[in-house]
Amino acid sequence: MVETQVDFRKRLRVLGRKHVAMSNGYTSKVRHDGLIVVTPKRRNPTRFIPVKGVVLFVLGFFVFKAFMFAALGEITYTQRIDALAQGTLLEQGGAWIMQADPVTQLVARYVEPITR
Repeated sequence: MVETQVDFRKRLRVLGRKHVAMSNGYTSKVRHDGLIVVTPKRRNPTRFIPVKGVVLFVLGFFVFKAFMFAALGEITYTQRIDALAQGTLLEQGGAWIMQADPVTQLVARYVEPITR
């Protein structure tokens, strides 16, 4: 009786792992003897970070910088970035990231009429 419960739990664990593996998708093949075999699709281990999400994040960041640049003006924005560059190492990194680059200035020209 105990062996039956152990075998049953073991089969449940195997089925649970198969279920999780097949949640990514599966393929079905008919073998030469007529048996239908379902196997899980393999996950692509090199693509954990969605490229579309990263691109949207970077574009959103440039638009945010452009809005800040257009709303504050070039002089005030530069003064605040210079003040940030005098701070701790983390603040200096933020100043480097937030500095007005050509992309930010280009987008700010298009955004400026919206912010005024």
